[in-house]
Amino acid sequence: QATPEQQKILSRYVGWGGLADAFDPEKPAWAAEYTQLKELLTPEEYTAARGSTLNAHYTSPTVIRAIYETVGRMGFETGNILEPSMGVGNFFGMLPEEMRNSRLYGVELDPISGRIAKQLYPKADITVGGFETTDRRDFFDLAIGNVPFGQYQVNDKTYNKLNFSIHNYFFAKALDQVRPGGVVAFVTSRYTMDAKDSTVRRYLAQRAELLGAIRLPNDAFKKNAGAEVVSDIIFLQKRDRPLDIAPEWTQTGQTEDGFAINRYFIDHPEMVLGRQEPESTAHGMDYTVNPIEGLELADQLHDAVKYIRGTYQEAELPELGEGEAIDTSIPADPNVKNYSYTVVDGAVYFRENSRMVRPDLNATAEARVKGLVGLRECVQQLIDLQMDAATPDSAIQDKQAELNSLYDSFSAKYGLINDRANRLAFADDSSYYLLCALEVIDEDGKLERKADMFTKRTIKPHKAVDTVDTASEALAVSIAERACVDMAYMSELTNKTSDELAAELQGVIFRVPGQVEKDGTPHYVTADEYLSGNVRRKLRQAQRAAQQNPVYAVNVEALTAAQPKDLDASEIEVRLGATWIDKEYIQQFMYETFNTPFYLQRSIEVNYSSFTAEWQIKGKSSVSYNDVAAYTTYGTSRANAYKILEDSLNLRDVRIYDTIEDADGKERRVLNAKETTLAAQKQQAIREAFRDWIWRDPERRQTLVRQYNEEMNSTRPREYDGSHITFGGMNPAITLREHQKSAIAHVLYGGNTLLAHEVGAGKTFEMVAASMEAKRLGLCQKSLFVVPNHLTEQWASEFLRLYPSANILVTTKKDFETHNRKKFCARIATGDYDAIIMGHSQLERIPISRERQERLLYEQIDEITEGIAEVQASGGERFTVKQLERTRKSLEARLEKLQAEGRKDDVVTFEQLGVDRLFVDEAHNYKNLFLYTKMRNVAGLSTSDAQKSSDMFAKCRYMDEITGNRGVIFATGTPVSNSMTELYTMQRYLQYERLQELNMTHFDCWASRFGETVTALELAPEGTGYRARTRFSKFFNLPELMNLFKEVADIKTADQLNLPTPEVEYHNIVAQPTEHQQEMVKALSERASLVHSGTVDPSQDNMLKITSDGRKLGLD
Repeated sequence: QATPEQQKILSRYVGWGGLADAFDPEKPAWAAEYTQLKELLTPEEYTAARGSTLNAHYTSPTVIRAIYETVGRMGFETGNILEPSMGVGNFFGMLPEEMRNSRLYGVELDPISGRIAKQLYPKADITVGGFETTDRRDFFDLAIGNVPFGQYQVNDKTYNKLNFSIHNYFFAKALDQVRPGGVVAFVTSRYTMDAKDSTVRRYLAQRAELLGAIRLPNDAFKKNAGAEVVSDIIFLQKRDRPLDIAPEWTQTGQTEDGFAINRYFIDHPEMVLGRQEPESTAHGMDYTVNPIEGLELADQLHDAVKYIRGTYQEAELPELGEGEAIDTSIPADPNVKNYSYTVVDGAVYFRENSRMVRPDLNATAEARVKGLVGLRECVQQLIDLQMDAATPDSAIQDKQAELNSLYDSFSAKYGLINDRANRLAFADDSSYYLLCALEVIDEDGKLERKADMFTKRTIKPHKAVDTVDTASEALAVSIAERACVDMAYMSELTNKTSDELAAELQGVIFRVPGQVEKDGTPHYVTADEYLSGNVRRKLRQAQRAAQQNPVYAVNVEALTAAQPKDLDASEIEVRLGATWIDKEYIQQFMYETFNTPFYLQRSIEVNYSSFTAEWQIKGKSSVSYNDVAAYTTYGTSRANAYKILEDSLNLRDVRIYDTIEDADGKERRVLNAKETTLAAQKQQAIREAFRDWIWRDPERRQTLVRQYNEEMNSTRPREYDGSHITFGGMNPAITLREHQKSAIAHVLYGGNTLLAHEVGAGKTFEMVAASMEAKRLGLCQKSLFVVPNHLTEQWASEFLRLYPSANILVTTKKDFETHNRKKFCARIATGDYDAIIMGHSQLERIPISRERQERLLYEQIDEITEGIAEVQASGGERFTVKQLERTRKSLEARLEKLQAEGRKDDVVTFEQLGVDRLFVDEAHNYKNLFLYTKMRNVAGLSTSDAQKSSDMFAKCRYMDEITGNRGVIFATGTPVSNSMTELYTMQRYLQYERLQELNMTHFDCWASRFGETVTALELAPEGTGYRARTRFSKFFNLPELMNLFKEVADIKTADQLNLPTPEVEYHNIVAQPTEHQQEMVKALSERASLVHSGTVDPSQDNMLKITSDGRKLGLD
C-alpha cells in the first residue's frame, strides 16, 4: 500500500491523452520517450496505454467541484457512487466532506491508471477492466465522471444492438446501473446533445429526466489534459419505468451562424459558458464555444448550477411485513442479486436496488429462508462451474455432492421446495423458480425424482470458434455467432480478405444491391434468404444494378432461376368483387353484359373506395323498367341487375324485404323468401357471366394474368435450416429434433412467426431456445412469454430445465394486485431478465399507453382526411366522401372518449416494460379479433370486439414498430379450427404490413381473392330440424394463399412429425332417448322458435341457454 507521500506523487498522474506521438516510432522528436516507454512498460501495459491516448483526458478540479455542488444542491448526502471511467480517481479525491460516508465503486480500463487508483483509494471497490465487464444493475445512487469520447463502439452484448458510440454507451449502461430515482452526472462530448440523429437522446429521455446541462468553453480541459474541445455536463435522473416520450431536448435547432445544436441550449443560453462562434478546422467551418475573457470558469459554473433543477430521491425501502424496516435497513451488497434474500451476520435481509431490509418473518419462516438461501448459493456456484468449459468433472461432482447434502437436509426439515409453506416464505426471491426446478414433481404434487442437476452436467458452455480454414466454415460460424453474413468477422476467422471470401462463396452468399454495412462495405446475405421472398421484385432490382456493375450478374442469373412458374388464366380464379381487378374492367363488364344504353353510361358508373373497401354503382335506379337485361335476364322486378351486381361486388347475398305492420301497428321488415330466391338465381347468373367474360378478350387476359402473377405469384417461401445453431447454455441432456431447430431458425432469421405445430411437437422448447439464442446473438434483449394462466409455473419449470442458468421472472396474482402492479412492472422494465413469463389475463392488465392510442387515432383521422381531399380533388363521387366522413366522425368520437378519461400517472403501460420479443402460447385464444365486413349473416365471421384480442392486436402492432416485424411469435396446435377466417386473423396479427402492401387489410379484399360464401342446410342447434346457413367455406387460389401464409407460418402436422401417438379406435354408441328426453327436445325447439321470432326477452331466454340445456340433456 502506498504511503501518503507516494500517494501525493501518484495523484499527479494524468494518463496518456494527448500523448499519442510518444507511442509512434516514426516520430523522431519523440524517440527518447518512445524508447523509455518500451523499456518501462510490459507489452500488455504498453498496448493499453497506447489505446488510451484516444480518450484518457482527465477532469479539471473546477469541473469536478461544480458537479458535486450540483448533486449536493439536489439533496444527495450519502449513497453508492459509481465512477465508470475513473482514471486515477480525481472524482473520488475531491469528494466533499459531507459525502464522505458514501461507498465508492470505480472502473478503469487502463491497468496503470487502475492500479494507481487502488493505491490512492484502498477502501474503494475498484475494478481494473472495461465498463462492459461489470454489471451491478439498479444498485448505485449516483453515477459520476468524465466518460471516454470517440466514434467507436464498445463490445457489450447487452448493448451492441443499440450501435451507440462509446460516450453514449456509457450513458445507456450507467442508467441501468443506477436505481430508479438515482442520478447520472457525466462530462461528455457535445455530440451527445448535438448529433443530428436523435436516437440516443430519445433512448435516454425515455429512461431518464433531463435535470439540466451545462456547455463548457473549449479550454475547460486544456490545462489538465491538453485537450481543446467543447464538452457538456449532463445531469439525468432515472425514471422508475421507461416512458414513450420525445421532449424538446431530444431535438436540435440552429444557431445564428447556422450550426445545429441542441434545443436545450437554444432555449437556455445561460447554460452555455462562453461565446458560441464559428471556427476554421481541417474539415471546414465548425461550431465552438470560446471562453469569455475576464471570467473565471469556477464563478461561471457556480452561477450555472443554480439553474439545474431536480431533487435527489432517497431509495425506497421494500415493503416486506410490518417490521420497522426504516431502522433495520443497510446498504445493499452488490454481490447479492437484486430482489433476493441474503443472510448478514445471521440475520435475513431482502435486497431491493440500493438498500436491504429485514423482512417480517416468524422464526420458522426465517429458518426456511436461510436454508433456501444456502441452497441457492450452492446452485449458483454449480451453474458457474458448469458455464466454464475448463472446469474438471471432479469439481462439479464435489459441488453436486454438496448440493445433495444441503437439499436432503432442507427437505427433511421443511419438505419440498415446491410446498406451499416454502413458497410463501421465499416466493419474492428472484431465484425461487430456479430452486423449484431442482424437483421433478408428479401430477399429485409429490416428488418423482431429483432434477438432473444433482447428478449430471446440465449446461453446455458456449465457446466461440477462433479460427477456421475455409470460407464455408467461416460462413457457418458467422451465422451461428452473429446471425448474419459478417464479412469482417469471417476475415478474422480465416485471415482472408472480403473479396477472397466473396469469390469462394459465390452462389452461397449474394451481395445485395443498394445496401451497405455501417462501415460502408457491401452487404451480403445467404442464398436461402436472397432467393426467397418477393423474387420478382428482387430480380428487377438486380437487373438495374447489373447494368451499372457487372458484379451483380450472378444475382440476375440466380434470381432468374428462382422465379415462380407463371400461372395462366386457367389457373387463376377471379371472383366478382376481387379488389385487385380495376374498376374500369367491372364497368366494361356491366355495360357489355347489361347492354347499358350509351346515353346512360354517363350516369351509371362503378366506384370503389379503397378506404372503406366498398363498391358502389352510381345511378343504378335510373334504368327504365322496360330494360329486359336489367329487370328480366339479370334482374327482377324488385332488384334490377345493377343492384344485384353491387351486392355481388360487396360479397353480399341479395335479400328482398317487405314492410308489414304488426299487431301493434308498428312497421317491420320481413324477408320475402320467394323474391329473394329469384334474385339469388339472377345473382348466380351474373357471377357465371363474369367468369365467362373476364378471360374472353386476349388483351385483357394478358394484362390481368401479368398483374396477378406480379402481385400474388411473386413469392418463393424460404426454407429454414437450424442444423448449424449451437445453443450455448442449453442442457446437453436434451436434444432438439430437426423440425424444432428449423423452427428456431425461422424465428431467428424470418421475423414474425407462427409455430403451427401439432400438440406434442415441442413448441415450448422451440420458443424457449429461440428466445435464448436471440438474446445471445444480440437480436433481442428481453422476451415476454404470455401463456395460459394455469401454466405459468409449468412454463418456468420447462424453461429452467432447458436452460438451467436462465434469469427468468414469473408473475403471480399477488404481483398484479393494485398496490403491487406498478412496482412489479418497474421490476420488469429495469431488470436484465432473459424472459418474463405471465398469464394471458395478466397481459390484458398492462395497457398500451394513452399517448400511443391517441397517436394511432390521429394517424387514422389524418389518413381519412387526406383520402377525402384526394377523392374531392379527382372529382370522385359523393358516396365515397360520405363514407369517409362517417368513418372520420367515428374515429373522432373514439378520440374524444379517450381524452375524456383523464390521465392516470400510476398506470404502467406495455411500452414501458422494455420487452422486444413477444411469445404467445396457445395463440388460438386470441382468434376472435374484430373484423369489418359487408357480408351479411355469415357464420364464423366475428364482428364483435373481443377486448383481449383487440388488446393483443395493438401490442403486436407496437412490437412490429419497434422490431421491424420481427418481434411476435405465436404458437398453437390449432391455428384454424372453426373457420378459415381464422387464418386471416393470424395474418393480421403477424403479417399486417404485408397485407397492407397487397391492399388486403380489409377482410372483404382478402376474401374476394381467396374464398367464397356457400349456403347449405345444416342441423339447427335446438336439434329438431334443419336450417339454411351461409359459411365462408369455399376457397380458391390456395397455392398463392399458402405461399403468403407460409412467410410467417411454420407448419408441422402429426403425419409430418411421426409423433409417438397410440392408434385410436373409435366406437359410436347410440343411446335411445327416453320419453322425457323427447319431450324436452320438443320444448327446446319451441323455445328456439320464440327466440328467433323476437317475442321473448333475451334476459329470460336465449339461444345460449337453450344450447346449454341441450348439452345437459345429452349427458342425462
